[in-house]
Amino acid sequence: MASVLANVAQAAHSAAAAMLSAAQIEAGDPIPQKPVKEEDPERSITLDLSGKNIILGVPGAFTPPCSSQVPQYIADYEKFKAKGVKNIYVVAVNDAFVVKAWKEKLAPQGTGVRFIADDKGEFTSGVGLLFDASGLLGSPRSKRYVIVAQDGNVDLIAVEDQPANITSTAANVVIAQL
Repeated sequence: MASVLANVAQAAHSAAAAMLSAAQIEAGDPIPQKPVKEEDPERSITLDLSGKNIILGVPGAFTPPCSSQVPQYIADYEKFKAKGVKNIYVVAVNDAFVVKAWKEKLAPQGTGVRFIADDKGEFTSGVGLLFDASGLLGSPRSKRYVIVAQDGNVDLIAVEDQPANITSTAANVVIAQL
């Protein structure tokens, strides 16, 4: 039994390592269409990236840094719209139930900001921004990043050096670059 568990653990580690090995997306690259979830945990969607869109990747719903960063995107939603942004997507490698509850906590009156559950980490892995956060958050998670997308391609990308940092991905910094 112990050898079976060891084999399962090794297979899980290998799968996580393979997901983490994708090359980070760069300006000019197309953004892969991978399944994610919004609101309904039983229905997968792909992000509508026509026009100008913001994708904010965060390490985890309800974590203190993420819960302090996202409210500024909510507050500045109209400023982003005035700069021609069609959608703001907040993407977290969490399940849809958690992401929906987090949205309700951060925006009880509602918001145009769309909260996206990348429950399997496929989207985040596809853009090469998954990292091993198992020590703190229990599993691979998203690096903290922002992508300004234009018609499905990366126009601008900023990735924080440390997951808890909010500098180049702060809402006011992104607005200034639009």
